[in-house]
Amino acid sequence: MAADVGGGDGKAKPRIDMTPMVDLGFLLLTFFVLTTTMNTPTAMPIVVPPKQKEIDKTPPPKVAESKVVMVLVGDKNRVYFYQGVEDKGAIELNSAEFKPGDIGVRTTLLDYREKIRTRWANDKDNDPMIVIIKFADKSRFRNFVDILDEMNIIKQRKYIVDKITPRELEMIADYEKNQAGGA
Repeated sequence: MAADVGGGDGKAKPRIDMTPMVDLGFLLLTFFVLTTTMNTPTAMPIVVPPKQKEIDKTPPPKVAESKVVMVLVGDKNRVYFYQGVEDKGAIELNSAEFKPGDIGVRTTLLDYREKIRTRWANDKDNDPMIVIIKFADKSRFRNFVDILDEMNIIKQRKYIVDKITPRELEMIADYEKNQAGGA
């Protein structure tokens, strides 16, 4: 019985049986668990080029070196930047660090973009900057995600992921040695 009135001393004390409430609670819990939609993972779309056999044999378009910014992702959350091509003369290497809440990488990329836009103000392309991203062997996967997020945040549509060259690894090592010696 759901409710009993008991007590032999003349005062009626109601006693409520909670067993049906427990059943109802579990039914509601089961209903909400089964009907709830879980968060679906979101993925950032990456456009990949077509396979080599699908590309016609036309040579790639010529691009001015001053429109190219190299982003070298090293170990210890360090990112190195330079403009131009590594095998052409002296290179000025800059660096930034991936830190939570820090926008050093983004600021550096935006500075390069503004410099290139100023240099190529008469160009028909509104965003002439091309970013080539290269990863050292000891770089972390998290940095890969972070740098692609930065490209998305600053709305950089022209970027390439490429292999780092031995010369660029030497440039990073020299830069680190000079920074450690100067400190």
